[in-house]
Amino acid sequence: MASWVGMRATATPSQVDAVARAIRSTPIIDNHAHPLLKPDALCKHPLLAITTEATGDAIHSATTSLPHLRAVRQLAARLNCGFTWESVVAAIEEKRLGSLDDWTAECLSGIETILVDDGLDDEEDVHPFSWHSDYTRSECKRIVRIEKVAADIIRELGSTCDTSTRDEAALVNLFGDFIREFDNRIVAAMNDSDVVGFKSVICYRTGLDIARTHEGSAIQGAFVKIMRDFALAGFQRLQEKSLNDFVVLRAALLITRQRPAKPIQFHTGLGDNDLSLAKASPSHLQEFIRACPTLPIVLLHSGYPFTREAGYLASVYENVYLDIGEVFPCVSQDGQERILREVLELCPWSKILWSTDGHWFAETYLLAIMQMREVFETVLCDYVRKGHIGWRAAIDLVRDVLFKNSNKLYRLGLEFSELEGDASVPLGSYLSDTEILHAFLKNQSTPDFVRICWNDFTASHRMRMIPFRKFMSLLNEGKPTDISITRAVFGLIQNDHLIPSTAPVGEYRIHPDFSSLKKGPIDGHISMQGEFREPSGAPVALCPRTTLQRAVELGAANGLSFLLGFEIEFLLLERVERKPGAVANRYTTLTTDGHAWSVSRYFADPKVATLLRDMVATLEDMGIFVDQVHAESATGQFELVLPPYPPVEAVDTLLHTRDVMSALATAAGFRLTLHPKPFAHACGTASHMHMSITNSASSDNEPINKPDVYLPFYAGILKHLRAIVAFTYSNPASFDRMSDGTWSGGRWVTWGTQNKETALRKIEGSHWELKCMDGLANPFFAAAAVLFAGIRGVLEGQEMTWGDCEMDPSKLTANDRKELGVTQMLPASVEEALAALKEDTQLVADMGPELVERYVAIKEYELGFLGQMGEEERKEWLMERY
Repeated sequence: MASWVGMRATATPSQVDAVARAIRSTPIIDNHAHPLLKPDALCKHPLLAITTEATGDAIHSATTSLPHLRAVRQLAARLNCGFTWESVVAAIEEKRLGSLDDWTAECLSGIETILVDDGLDDEEDVHPFSWHSDYTRSECKRIVRIEKVAADIIRELGSTCDTSTRDEAALVNLFGDFIREFDNRIVAAMNDSDVVGFKSVICYRTGLDIARTHEGSAIQGAFVKIMRDFALAGFQRLQEKSLNDFVVLRAALLITRQRPAKPIQFHTGLGDNDLSLAKASPSHLQEFIRACPTLPIVLLHSGYPFTREAGYLASVYENVYLDIGEVFPCVSQDGQERILREVLELCPWSKILWSTDGHWFAETYLLAIMQMREVFETVLCDYVRKGHIGWRAAIDLVRDVLFKNSNKLYRLGLEFSELEGDASVPLGSYLSDTEILHAFLKNQSTPDFVRICWNDFTASHRMRMIPFRKFMSLLNEGKPTDISITRAVFGLIQNDHLIPSTAPVGEYRIHPDFSSLKKGPIDGHISMQGEFREPSGAPVALCPRTTLQRAVELGAANGLSFLLGFEIEFLLLERVERKPGAVANRYTTLTTDGHAWSVSRYFADPKVATLLRDMVATLEDMGIFVDQVHAESATGQFELVLPPYPPVEAVDTLLHTRDVMSALATAAGFRLTLHPKPFAHACGTASHMHMSITNSASSDNEPINKPDVYLPFYAGILKHLRAIVAFTYSNPASFDRMSDGTWSGGRWVTWGTQNKETALRKIEGSHWELKCMDGLANPFFAAAAVLFAGIRGVLEGQEMTWGDCEMDPSKLTANDRKELGVTQMLPASVEEALAALKEDTQLVADMGPELVERYVAIKEYELGFLGQMGEEERKEWLMERY
């Protein structure tokens, strides 16, 4: 252990937390953006453009890009809609129809001021720059586009003069008029208090290789040609290199006569297909920079993909600054993190500015800000933890890049004040993986293995083990600790048979979540749950744990958080030697005297009593504090009750606890099974899920016991319960347990206060219990489906049309059922449950169409496989695995 103890970061968790708070609370001076479209022009441009520079037919391919997929996830969480592009578009339309002003204000929240380049085409379709001030804390300012000034003059001259009949000399004289008017307008802009800078898009026109000199005749000739062509085909924009270079150089000369000079921004790097990428590198500007040493020059858009070149120029020339905009949101998250790191490799942060490059749609501003803050937290907090930069310096960096550098460069004269509202993050949430592991192993012996675990589509708990020495060497060397896993992982049934629609081709990466660290489940092992990602780092749509996290995020976006607690009902069996040729009878029930629910006599058996004691003590040593243990009804059946946790932690804890209990039972000579109905005439075995709703803004999980919140939540669950059952009752054996009059939750879609015969039992306030779930369910999927359905109920104001059922619903009369709204029965088979799931379009959208399609395919294949077995063989086959 001595080889890694010394790797502790120099910053404390609270200091790293302070950096994260600064990132979230610093107002933004958006040093480069464009106007928003007027309402009647919104339909003229494709919303797909929010994450891509592609146009025309090429834009449709954006839907398969990482930036687009990330934007869908983020917008869906913000809009409380399904995680599909179609759902996002519909939700945005609803926002616009509801209150476009409110939605625009939400998208531009956190912006101090915008420096608006209003030189885009279709200026009649967009709002003036000053209009945007209604949505920012300070008045917006204007950036004047040099080429547009020149183009406007040419159009005016061409429309007022008969250029087709002029001779050469007359057109040359007209060139003199052009220069005089150009000078006048540039000087007027220099003296305009609303104008804080200029911009050139010469990158789009003829490239950044601006020649310092051109023959006068060539410049005049280019102008004369434009004026002659104007009469024939009209004039679109400057495209002649000599004249383009002349216009930019002329403007630069005029601007530098003012002290201090207003900056010129240059488009560099990525853009639409009008530009020549070979001439878009800011390195082409080096001669121009040298020629204008007193002119502040801002290189826009990170220079991407020439980021390092841009950072170099800003580092070696006093008058050069680097804007790191537009890559948010047009580049993937990994790409954005890499870009920020590349900029900081060499470029002083006093030379870095930030912008949204927002344009047309308010959503471009929203995505840019969300993604920037996320990436800044990832990169800068990592630097602080590693000691690359002090935490106070990191806070200075954030405030300089987002506010102070632009404020100084553009002479805005604004006062810095943090954003209002809760910008906090949980204390210690930015501990490094090494720090977490070090703290976890303090005062413990060095483990032998690290387990990285996952729960697949058949609820099989799987894992990979890494020798601890190897795992620590990866951490010490700063290498990734994720593991390659075949993409077939989510196409397997319990015995590794692969469904026909998948193939063992390609890989995922499973990333250990260090926050889920636990000792065990056996001595010498430590365990973590993993999350699946693509090799690019993008989340995997099929990952069960990620699906539950999405549900939690949707709740949090609407002020809702949750606590879940699980009851683990389990059966202890004795192993017997299987007779030759037999396919069953491997396990038998315990020998007992009068086993029954909550009886005490069974705990006189020293072997069982010792096992149950060891379960509780071992879990307590792992930080899992059991609430209760008692006997259940069937022979050898017991229940262990876990405390409540936030949803993902609750499921992590459930899965780890099961592993611990199973390992201890095996060591004691028993077989522990979660089989829902091993014996036809005995009580079934469930995995009841308790839920309560809490306030996401509360630090102490304060419950929300308001009926106007929790009743719509549970009404939403009841509305989707038939589809939810596809995840909670996932095996034919599950439906063997479903019956009336057995305290199992019954067969009806309804609820009742403290009624154990209803599928949903109200306990107190927002604390309710879902009874129709067993140990063969993937608990990530089950919990996600329940939360998605409940959250939808809250968002849609779902009415609780079901009355409080005070008796066994199977004994209700037809009239009673009508009065209580008990009109549906739960599915009676896996097939019926899967059909109900496929028909529930809202739940499919929330869980993810790809996930549901795969889940249904696996379950159908599994049904075919199990159907080939006899009843006893199938029972023992399941007991061996659950």
